Amino acid sequence: MTLAGIELNFLVNRISEEVQGYYVSNIWGITKDSILFKLHHPEKADIFMMISTSGFWLTSVKIDQIESNKLLKRLRSDLLRFKIKKIEQIGSERIAYFTFSGFDKEFVIIAEFFGDGNILLCNGEMKILALQHSIDVRHRKLGVGMNYATPPQSGIDIFNIQESDFADLKNTDLIAGKWLGRTLGLPKKYVEGIFVTAKIDSKKIGNELSNDEIKKIFHTTKTIVTNVVTGNHDSVIIRNDKTEVMPVKLDQVTECTPVSSFMEGLDNVFTENIVEKGMTLQTGESDKKIKQLETQISEQEKAIDTVKEKSKYITNLANSLYEMVSKGIISIEDKKAEEILALNNAKLSKEKGISLIVINEEKIKINPSASLQSIASVLFNEAKKQSGAIKSIEQIKEKTKKKLDKLKTKSNAEQNEILVAEVRKKNWYERYRWFFTSDGMLAIGGRDAPSNSAVVRKHLKKNDKIFHGDIFGSPFFILKDAEKPTKKSMDEVAHATVCFSRAWREGMHGLSAFWVNPDQVKKSAPSGQFLPKGSFTIEGKRNFVNIPSLRLAVGIIPQEDHYLLTSGPPETIKKNSICYAIIEPHGLDMVDAAKKIKMEFLKLEEEITKPISIDDFVRALPAGQSQIKEVSYGDAV
Repeated sequence: MTLAGIELNFLVNRISEEVQGYYVSNIWGITKDSILFKLHHPEKADIFMMISTSGFWLTSVKIDQIESNKLLKRLRSDLLRFKIKKIEQIGSERIAYFTFSGFDKEFVIIAEFFGDGNILLCNGEMKILALQHSIDVRHRKLGVGMNYATPPQSGIDIFNIQESDFADLKNTDLIAGKWLGRTLGLPKKYVEGIFVTAKIDSKKIGNELSNDEIKKIFHTTKTIVTNVVTGNHDSVIIRNDKTEVMPVKLDQVTECTPVSSFMEGLDNVFTENIVEKGMTLQTGESDKKIKQLETQISEQEKAIDTVKEKSKYITNLANSLYEMVSKGIISIEDKKAEEILALNNAKLSKEKGISLIVINEEKIKINPSASLQSIASVLFNEAKKQSGAIKSIEQIKEKTKKKLDKLKTKSNAEQNEILVAEVRKKNWYERYRWFFTSDGMLAIGGRDAPSNSAVVRKHLKKNDKIFHGDIFGSPFFILKDAEKPTKKSMDEVAHATVCFSRAWREGMHGLSAFWVNPDQVKKSAPSGQFLPKGSFTIEGKRNFVNIPSLRLAVGIIPQEDHYLLTSGPPETIKKNSICYAIIEPHGLDMVDAAKKIKMEFLKLEEEITKPISIDDFVRALPAGQSQIKEVSYGDAV
């Protein structure tokens, strides 16, 4: 399935709205033609956007890498931390531009969703920096270092069609359905839907249509296009020879499954396609070997049947020789003996002076002057030899079967290795630093100037307590619903406030934090003064809490059906976590410390730890270096 131009128009408008203010926090190459972008916003939930040669959509799943993507390294180098400035469609073509801006630069990803599809990275001047595959055809060339050129555009702009645009339909000798598809660039499913809805035969020649019929085709087309583009959807998934999703249910569609939204349907269908491709790639070599082994077993079974048949004929012939003796025949060369041999599909023969009995193309050496009993004995020995061969072939077949079973198990395991994890809808507080105190109260704090500002402006309520370190470069922390908080909870939030401040990076011990009530926080500067972003004015008495040491814990906390990674004061993290690591300033940089903590957690709880990314471990750590002092199971285990 690939996107139609009208479907792309809806997606461009819808996703453009969703990703405003987001920047690229990570990029993964899922397949050679599918790239997953993790988009982050300081105040909103993360968004995962897939761009592939089939289309682009917002996804609720994260698929592990299936095959390498040649663009990934360049995209990560150029686009990480860049904001999405805009997404736009080129006319009514199946081409989308994704413009990213940041650090006084602009980059554009161009995704083409027609033919074999293509993904290109250009600079702000549309010079191609990297692309999935080069193109060199009569009307168009694309390659690194060249300026991007769109394909020649033809037909009518479907988003601005007028009734007069359909006048040519009256003059064409093409069948009406073909004219509509070519002129408007509509796929067959929409063309069929338009004619079925309009109750007009799509195979009717254009110049045979009446003016009323042409008018009806125009209005039906206009309605369907408008419904798709504006989001007036009744989306369905159709599973016939191929699976596809449609934003609107057209009249010709009978068997289909309703889906809550077009985006959800795209996510289901396109993700299925990617995973199926992945399974084929993952198991390709194993499947080839499985077929080879199955062929071997089939040949071995044929060989067993053939040898059994030969053994049977040889045994029957040996018994016939004893019957000859009872009839008074004493020589194998007797005329009557030859007749009996023929009845058993056997005959006497000589090759290079050696006498043979040939039975079903099996040649057995004999002495023709020997008694019939002696010759029968030779045949019985040969039949025994054939039976022995059957046993050997069966043993080889058994070994082959064991290899086959082992390979099938491996193939199934390879399919299961394609990890498709649902992207969990995060709690609102996970955008910030957060933890639950020993008394079960929620504390949230800013990560940087924008989130520091958001914590106070959006989430400070009248029953909360707000904390700040007695140092420049401290976050604000809020203890939620703290009308009557315990001293323990207040001390824990004060401790976290100091530890997540500049004090950690510089190893400054013996500092204090203070707390105030919400009405003491003024969100605007006094007249004639200026407040930096993320700063506020505090009025009235400040309640100080001394923090003698810098110590935090990182822990995995069970919450409903999930496990969340967080950090905070050691005592509360230990109490609430499955496993934890206590850290102090100095030592490893953030990424190395994150990797080491994850490695230690894997030793304790591999299944729970494995899905948690290194990025999440890095985000849990305070800015600066950290050293691990203790790793153990928490009380929640």
